[in-house]
Amino acid sequence: MSELLSFKGVHSGYGAARVLHGIDISIGANESVALVGRNGVGKTTVVNTFLGIARLNGGEIRLGGRVPRNLRRFSAARSGIAIVPQGRCIIPNLTVEENLLLGAAVDRSGLWNLDKVYELFPVLRERRGSAGTALSGGQQQMLAIGRALMANPSLLVLDEPSEGLAPVIVDELGVIFRQLAENGTGLLLIEQHLGLITQVATRYYALSKGTVVDQGDLSKLSMEELKRHVTI
Repeated sequence: MSELLSFKGVHSGYGAARVLHGIDISIGANESVALVGRNGVGKTTVVNTFLGIARLNGGEIRLGGRVPRNLRRFSAARSGIAIVPQGRCIIPNLTVEENLLLGAAVDRSGLWNLDKVYELFPVLRERRGSAGTALSGGQQQMLAIGRALMANPSLLVLDEPSEGLAPVIVDELGVIFRQLAENGTGLLLIEQHLGLITQVATRYYALSKGTVVDQGDLSKLSMEELKRHVTI
């Protein structure tokens, strides 16, 4: 199985602060992997490290099977990795459609275009001329996902996608994520919502204090064990 993203012995952080301590993570093509842990253990720093926001202090990162010479924000996109960031990061003063078109700037060919995104999220077609920030929280999350899909990624990274959303919207997103996985898109789900984790992912890594403390097949992990990783 080809690797879409891998960390080998990665140490990283911000300035003098060290957050990740020698972690090993690998996501292969067509895999759905959850990265779990309570707040503050370094989950978002994993994303920030391969985006070049957090400083890589040791170890090796591979994007699309290659070691980038310099980690920059565009390195991941060019390697087929798209991010749905925590907080959605919808661009103010741009319409829904303009926000979506930003996702296509990397110019990767593939299945996803405006029509396919509108087919997946019909409400975005209805609201395409509205300001992106005028949408509801659930609609903004759909917009953030659609924008990432416009990059035609091999791997979609979802950072806390359930944050601030009603349970019914989280359930709807879970169905969509499973559809994406079944259609061949790799998923890295950074999440604390137990139901969404078990609905979407097949494998997991658990972080605590910047280290991987457990990993394996989610089907072999009890709900109580999973809850322990998220809440302690």
